[in-house]
Amino acid sequence: MLSLISEHPLLCALALLVLDLLMWHLVSADRIYWKVGARLVIFSLFSVLLFNEGLNPMVPAQWVDDVPRHLAATGLQIAWWLFAARTLTVLIVAAMMQRVGHTGRLLQDLLGAVIFLIAVIAALAYVLDLPVKGVLATSGAMAIIVGLALQSTLSDVFSGIVLNTTKPYQLDDWISIDGTEGRVTDIDWRATRLQTAQGSMAVIPNSLAAKAKVINFSRPSDVHGLSISIQVSPHARPQTVIDALERAMIGCRSLLATPAPCVTLKSSGSGGAEYEISGFVASMAQKRTVRNQLFDLAFRHLQASGVSLLSTSESAVPQEVSRPRALLESSNIFSTLRQDEKDTFSQNMTLQTFRAGDVILAAGEVSDHLFIIESGVVSVTLMRNGQPLEGGRMGPGEVIGEAGIVAEQAALANFTAKTFCTLYRIENSYLKPCLEARRDINDAMKNLLDVRMHLAQNLTREAPKPIAKKRFLQWLRSRA
Repeated sequence: MLSLISEHPLLCALALLVLDLLMWHLVSADRIYWKVGARLVIFSLFSVLLFNEGLNPMVPAQWVDDVPRHLAATGLQIAWWLFAARTLTVLIVAAMMQRVGHTGRLLQDLLGAVIFLIAVIAALAYVLDLPVKGVLATSGAMAIIVGLALQSTLSDVFSGIVLNTTKPYQLDDWISIDGTEGRVTDIDWRATRLQTAQGSMAVIPNSLAAKAKVINFSRPSDVHGLSISIQVSPHARPQTVIDALERAMIGCRSLLATPAPCVTLKSSGSGGAEYEISGFVASMAQKRTVRNQLFDLAFRHLQASGVSLLSTSESAVPQEVSRPRALLESSNIFSTLRQDEKDTFSQNMTLQTFRAGDVILAAGEVSDHLFIIESGVVSVTLMRNGQPLEGGRMGPGEVIGEAGIVAEQAALANFTAKTFCTLYRIENSYLKPCLEARRDINDAMKNLLDVRMHLAQNLTREAPKPIAKKRFLQWLRSRA
């Protein structure tokens, strides 16, 4: 091996270049530090071979009489400058990734281009012994011509540098640029690429992004605003609507308490009144789910307050229906009752009220009655590791106490009034014959109980403790 290196040093140097190219493309991109270390080793060996053979990259090759050898030596000297530029660029990129990650890729590319330009000029001056001043003058004139021809492209490039320096947005941020909304997937020399909510790709030139109005929905990272608009009849009392919508906000646990959500009357006219619920969530992924939940809660709490959403399809004179009967109509469990059964059922429902903080049904209690929430918000609290945990919140139309009715089981959670609540109570003595006669209602309540028990078990299950990884020194101490 040593004899081969001593007899054919130029071929060995060429083999090192090929080995570096193969290593860089075959080794996984995740092992960046292994690749950088291997490149440093190969570059060091390459430099040792050249200098040991008398090929100083600062001086032109001396074998003018031996043309093939002279050309090979000149090529390897030029390759040394390019190899050095590439190695230095890789080292800088690896150092910058620790600070800015992949978001500074444009700056890394620009810095790499400058380093390569310096390496090319140095190779022309030292290896080929060309007059660099003349080359620079010629390249300066060519740069002016190219610059005039590529004004828009250069504007995009320098705008990209400004965007990467000021960082109004980064990769994976959800932003809006001049009305175009999407997730940032790439920021290159010329443009910023957004993936829209429809799955399409929007390409926005950097020069336009630098001048346009940019809204970054991902910053701050832990607070994201959302709002929904509700239109109701202009004859509904505003305070009644606001109280119902505030209960809807309280019923949505995903809304952050700080900044506090709020309800605003935006406009009112003969065509209807528009109210807006605005609040904040902890992540962008929650916005769509929370908006849908708010619409559903707003509908239920408005309906519980006797206010309906504005609709042109509603009849001018709504049919008079008692509140207990309306609850049965909207209930997923009792909606299958016949009309005469609903009339009889509604006459056996007793109204009860609870103030905020009152316990409606305590954990461990076997209920002998069923509650249907008429209005208000009920908090469901479980115990996990000896600490109370709010498992959910309930609103109009939902039932409480099904465990004691269908299975004579104790309640797994505390049901507490979060706001002022009104509930209709149905005694088990009346409900039991109904469940025996109507198997569909009995099955629906059993399914509801199974779902709630499954959710309670998941919420109260203890999280597995992470296994502590032993460090090398700890392993040595344990072996001592």
